[in-house]
Order: sequence, then structure tokens, then C-alpha cells
Amino acid sequence: MAIKMKAVFEVLEQLYRKVLLGATLENDSHDYIFYLNPAFSDQDCSTTTSSDCSNILDVQGKHQPSSVNLATPSVAPVCLQRHFQLSSTREIMLLQLTVIKVMITRILSVETELHAKEKYKDIIKILLKSSDIDSKLTCMFQTSDKLLSHMAAKCLALLLYFQLKEKITLSNSWISFCQKNLSEYSESDKVVYCLWMLTFVIKEIFKDTCSQKTEILKQFLTPFDTIFEVFYNSLFSQHFENHQDTSKLINSLICFLELLELLIASRIHLKLHFTCQRILFLKPSCVFDVITWPIQAFVKRKFIIFIKKCLLCKVGEDLSRGSVPTFMAPDHPLDVDLLALADAVLQAVDLGLLRTLSVYGKPSCFGGDEVQPGCECVPGPDHVILRAASLLIIRSLEIKFQNGASANEMKVDLQRFMSELLTFLKPHLQPSLQSHNLCEWLSRVFIEQDDDMLEAAKTAMGIYLKLTRECEATESLTQEKEMWNHHTHENGYNPHCIFLFLLKNIGFDSTVLLDFLISSETCFLEYFVRYLKLLQKDWDNFFTICKYFDITESKDNINICCCISSLVQDRSSNQTEPSPLAVLGNHRDAHAWVSWASEASSEPLNHVVMSEEAQATLQANSLSPPRTSQSLVDYETSDDSEEESTGQRLANSRLISLHQEAMKKIQDTVGTSRDKKELSLESQSRSLVSKESNTPFSVDCDIGPNNIASKVGISHRTVKCFEELQGAIYRLQKKNLFPYNPTALLKLLKHIETIYNRSMTPL
Repeated sequence: MAIKMKAVFEVLEQLYRKVLLGATLENDSHDYIFYLNPAFSDQDCSTTTSSDCSNILDVQGKHQPSSVNLATPSVAPVCLQRHFQLSSTREIMLLQLTVIKVMITRILSVETELHAKEKYKDIIKILLKSSDIDSKLTCMFQTSDKLLSHMAAKCLALLLYFQLKEKITLSNSWISFCQKNLSEYSESDKVVYCLWMLTFVIKEIFKDTCSQKTEILKQFLTPFDTIFEVFYNSLFSQHFENHQDTSKLINSLICFLELLELLIASRIHLKLHFTCQRILFLKPSCVFDVITWPIQAFVKRKFIIFIKKCLLCKVGEDLSRGSVPTFMAPDHPLDVDLLALADAVLQAVDLGLLRTLSVYGKPSCFGGDEVQPGCECVPGPDHVILRAASLLIIRSLEIKFQNGASANEMKVDLQRFMSELLTFLKPHLQPSLQSHNLCEWLSRVFIEQDDDMLEAAKTAMGIYLKLTRECEATESLTQEKEMWNHHTHENGYNPHCIFLFLLKNIGFDSTVLLDFLISSETCFLEYFVRYLKLLQKDWDNFFTICKYFDITESKDNINICCCISSLVQDRSSNQTEPSPLAVLGNHRDAHAWVSWASEASSEPLNHVVMSEEAQATLQANSLSPPRTSQSLVDYETSDDSEEESTGQRLANSRLISLHQEAMKKIQDTVGTSRDKKELSLESQSRSLVSKESNTPFSVDCDIGPNNIASKVGISHRTVKCFEELQGAIYRLQKKNLFPYNPTALLKLLKHIETIYNRSMTPL
């Protein structure tokens, strides 16, 4: 018996080596089935004995095709250089599963030679027909042997995906097994294995680049549509404190959360409409209940991040091997679902969601979270939680406002929830946010995560634009507009402040903006275009805010927004003093605010001078209501760049991938490549800088030699950054290295430069 087992093991080992290399198998396909069919019964695999296996091996030996009698290699392969006994039934089973797994992987690989792939397919199809392998593997992953059960589950998941790809009907025994175990939550490992296999198959479908993956997923989800809802209700209705062994419940939660994310991703990107894909939106309160459980902080973190990704429609974006389309056609059912989720978020915040979050915890390090003795480590706040909670609230507000609300309702909601958010954030931001412009909260919270920071900035601007349209339609008095401007600062969502803080954080470095523009990993292109359009309409407000920033920098970061708030309070007691908010609409009067603020500050400024030339400006542009469509510039038709199309994410949809060679050339081009024509272009474009360097524009304060940049007004530094960005884009475009047509973007930047030139030119 031992000799026969050794012979079978050697055949499997040789087969493994050939399949691993993708070699073509010369023998008849049926011959290999004798060696790949697992030798165990429907009972617990741990009870399978060597004698049971030997009986099967006797049969295999009698019917063993002579063509499969392979010579034993003189040198043992790597997979056999482990200490085990060849007579072990377990080791033979593991090798059988390994060969099946590698064979299916080779079938799915594009690198496998076509003739070899067809041979592998034929073998697997015969194996599925000639033996009840689905039932055997289902039985096997219920054993107490963790390695054997894991290999069986992985092998079965690959077989299921193979059947879906080849349009083979799935095994009824496996479907019944999953439906039975998911009909009600239990602490059995069977639940986890069912969830894991379902997740694995959906993930493989989602990553597939074939055009039929929507139909494949539809075939796979149909038997489970109802049972997922049943399991959802059962799992989230558990009482965490009643479980003695909470590890099994946590494991089930994490596994189901991953499955739920894939279902929602397929709902968004593959346009399927199963109930199981909408269950989160139909019953969102169940998920928020988990966050209130006395459960480990990492579980709450996973759920918060999951909800954030759902609101941003970013679930599943890292799974697709092809490019995920950034332009999404209008989807009214999805909009309804997102509104339901946003309402649930705001309701949970009203009920104290933020107070249940664990912001402090052990530091996460590559080497673990335990601090060695003698090493002091003061745990700081978990910025992942701070960022996710912030995005949850502002994104939920934006979704709610987009779906219809009056100006007064939006103001009330914005003030209530932003106050709640800022109260939550202030204790965790050092130095305290109270001594800074409240709009700085965004750059302070998101400083370590570019993509989230730009999503937050874009969302805050969306809220601002929506409220601006509503307020302009209802408010006509100057005083009401002043209070509206004050409202944007008080609640930390003024788009000009947010953008200026972003520029300050990157040191007004145009190369950072260029990196953002050529990257498809952030929404900066969409955000930047929308902001530039706002800026050219709202230049006066921007210029006045720049003056506030100049004063604040010269006074060692005096709180801009606190100044504004205190001025509003002082105005009621002293009507003769000019209101700082009055100059928000027209920066011609900004010098009045500058001199008044210098007198009102506790540490008076040195003499503040602003010449008449610096007071000159454009004809005041009123902030006209933007179009209902929140679309961007169509970069493929730059001649029609003034016309806006209908997609909210149209600009991002125009992004295309840069070739690796182009990416290398970009760095060289930006840093060093400048021919004579480009130098001539830059000298013309920088004439503005030389012209303005003599303009008595900036605040005349005592500033140290290491802070020379602050002598130049922040509006000048902003436009200078835009000029440098124009030059870099122009150079890349000239060499055909820019990833999309930037003509319309360059027009916007040039228009801002023109506005600035005019504002600095005396009348």
C-alpha cells in the first residue's frame, strides 16, 4: 500500500510541476482524473483513514493508465522539501487540491499557451462531471483541519468561478449548503466559509475584464438575493454583550462587511438592481447600531470607512483591473439610495454618533502596536476616524441639499451639523482650532490624505455653490448678503479660505498642483476647474479674504474668522465703526477694514499702507447663480469649453492613463527642459511679476529676513503659482506629454491672471 501511495504521490507531484510551468499535458484527459479526484467520503474528513484511501488507491492502481506512469525525478522538487510522511492521506489530499487550484489559475491566466489552456479546461470539466467534487469539497472545509479546510474552500471557490465563466450550471448541493447556513446567524465556521467563498467569487467577477461580467454576476447572485437580506437582519440584530465568545461574531461582521461592499460596488458600477445590493440603503440603521456596540475600535473604524466610501461612490474602485469609469450616467435609483443613507448618517449624528467613536488608541506601526519598555509613546488621535467622520457629515449634507431644501433649512442644518463636527474635532487638533480661521479645519484634518482632502474641499464647495444659488434667489439686501458671507466663515466652508489654506500647506508649489492634475487618483481636476470658475465670478470676495490672510500672517496667525465674529458683535454696540463684512463684496474698501482691524487688534500692527493703485479693481462682478448642472469643462472640445455638459464628474472622465515613459519624461521636462521659445513665453508670462513687484500692495509690517515671502500679498503668490502652473502645462502639452487636452484649463488660468492684472492697474 505504501508503494502504491508513493507512486500516486509522485504522479501528482510531476503533474503539479508541469501545470505550474504552464506546460502542455500529452496524456489523455481522463487519465488524470484518477489522481485528481479527492479520496474521501461525505463524512468528516478527519475520520478518513489510510485504509479508506488505500482501497481507492488499489482501484486507481488497477486502472492506472500506463501513459501516466511518470519517472520519479532524481532531485526532489521544492514542494517536497518538507518533513512529512508520504503515506499520509492528508498530504495526498492537499496535493490534489493544490494541483486543481493551480490548474484553474492557469486556465484564467492570459499568459497560458492556448493549447495547454484547452487541455486544462477539458480535465476540469471531466472532473466536474465524473465526480461529485462540489459535495466532497463542501464536506472537506467543515473539518477541524484548518489547512485542509482552507485549501478546500479556496479550491471550491475557483471551481465555482470556472463554472460561471464556462456557463456551467452551479452545483445544487453547494447552493443549498449556503442558503441553509445563511438563513440565520450562527457561530459556526460554516457561515464564515460561505461568506468567504461568496466574496471571493464576486471579487473575481468584478476584477474580470470580459464584457459579460454583468451577466455572470447576475447568474451568481440570483439564488442568494433573498437569503442575503435574511442574514443581514439576523447578523445585525445580535446583542454583542450577550456573546461569550465575541471573536466569532466579529469575524462574521468583517467577512459580511467585505461582501456587502462588493455588492454595493456591483450595484454602482455594473448597474444591477438586486435587493441584496440595496439592503444597506434600505436598512442603514442596522449598520449604525454596530458602531454604538461596545466593540473593538478597529471594527468601528472599518464600518465608518465603509459608509464613507459608499457616500463617495468609491466602493470597489481598487478591484477593477481595467479603468473604472469616472463618468457615471445619471442613476435616479442610486440617488434615492444615497439620500436615504445620508439622512441616516445625519440622524445618527443627531443621536450622538460622534460621541461613540473611539478617537484615541494604540499607535499603529509596522512592527505592531505594543510599545517597548522604556520607550515613551503618547498616543495621538486616530486621524483616519477624524477624516472619515468629517467626510460622512459634509458629504451627507451635500447629498441632502442637492435633493431639494430651502435656503433657511440648509442654513439651519449646516450650522447645526458643522457645529457638532467642529466641536468633535477641536479637542483633537493641536494647536487648538479656536486660535485659527475655522475654515482651516479641513486642511488640518486631511493634511495626510490628499484624496480625502480634495474630496472634502470639493464637497464643501458644492455646499457653498448650492447655498449661494438659493440665497441669491431669496436675499437681496446688502445686510443679508453680509450675514451670508459671515455664515460661510463661521461654519468653516468658505471655498476661498479652504483653497488658500491648501496652497499654504503646499508652499504655493505649482509642481504639487501639476502632480494633482495629472493624477487620476484624486478629484483635483474637477475641484480645480469648479474653483477657477467660481474665482473669476467672485474675485472681490477672494481679494478681500486674501487681505485678511495678509494681516493674519503679519500678526503671527491671528484668527481671521474670530476677528470677523468679534467685529460683528462690536458692530451692534458701536454703529459708527465700519463693518468688516461690508468689504466682502467690494475689495476697493478693503483698506478701511485693514486699518480698522489694525486698531482693533490687541497687538496693534505697524503702520498699514495701501496705495490708491492697490485699491483699484475691476467692475464688481456679482456672483451669478451657477447652472443647475454641476458639470465641468469638456477637455476634448476646447473650442466649446464655455459650454457645460451634464455629468457631475465629466472632467475626471476625460482623464486617460499616462504611459510610463511619458511619466518619466514629465519629471525631466518640468524640472529642466526649457528651450528658447519656452523661455520667451515664460518671460512674457512673468512680466506680471516684475510689474507688480514695485506695486505698494502688501502690508507694511516688521517681518524677519526668513519670512520674505510674506511681504508679498497672498493674492500675488496665488496668481504667481497659477502662472508657473500654466508654464509647466504648456511645456508638457507642447511635447504631447499631458494626459488630456488642457486648453480650456489654460484659458481659465489665463483669465484669472487677466483679472488680477486689471485689479492692480490704476484707473
